[in-house]
Amino acid sequence: MGNPTQEKNPPRAIQWITHVGVPTLEVFIPSEKTATGQAVLICPGGGYFGVAYDWEGTDVAKWLNGYGVAAFVLKYRMPYVASVDVDHLAPIQDAVRAMQLIRFHSKKWNLDSTKIGVMGFSAGGHLASTLGTNWEQGVTSVDDIGKVDPRPNFMALIYPVISMKEEVTHAGSRKHLLGEHPSDKLILQYSNELQVTKDTPPTFLVHSQNDEGVPIENSLLFYQALTEVGVPSSMHLYPSGGHGYGLARSKDLIGDWPDQFISWIDDL
Repeated sequence: MGNPTQEKNPPRAIQWITHVGVPTLEVFIPSEKTATGQAVLICPGGGYFGVAYDWEGTDVAKWLNGYGVAAFVLKYRMPYVASVDVDHLAPIQDAVRAMQLIRFHSKKWNLDSTKIGVMGFSAGGHLASTLGTNWEQGVTSVDDIGKVDPRPNFMALIYPVISMKEEVTHAGSRKHLLGEHPSDKLILQYSNELQVTKDTPPTFLVHSQNDEGVPIENSLLFYQALTEVGVPSSMHLYPSGGHGYGLARSKDLIGDWPDQFISWIDDL
């Protein structure tokens, strides 16, 4: 689309990075004494225009480390940068490769390769749910790492974008990922509530009733699809909280979702 690939990181309260043309994976490993063997690939949100890298990324990784969970923060390519070949494929290709790298190096990082999940916020939740439902389209490499299974063992989707259907989706995420006038085929392909099968990983969902950014119907539709095929999942709905609250430590009711998540993965 002609935009430069140079990253932009303007000063603001949240580390907001746009124009990502080169993906990175930042590693956070807990101390050996506290390590549970569990790991989470984190996909920060940002409407497929940028990533809230600390708010929904590194802050979350450090919090997980406190519970002995390894974390990996993915800075994925933005669909609109000039270096991307196929706009809608770039983020899922990066997520797939990240999961393959984590599992390939699981012994080095003291991980249990059967306990590696993905967590995504907002548009990052769409990317995470794409990884959990349609990971095959993101496999690009035939090297040893590219042969590793990229399917996550569990998913945590926090106020996620799920659908690309116009009446449900977040308009900005859809526009940046699929373009101004996406085909019906692309809309269906990235409406992840339609991609759920019995092989979809167990899922933890969080959403607020008063979310004006991403309608709560996204989580409701995904949970319904999971239930219909018998995938064990947990959904936490709150009357307030809005959108983009991250770990929600300054919130009241919704501030318990991180503790609920830790309890959930302990029971998996």
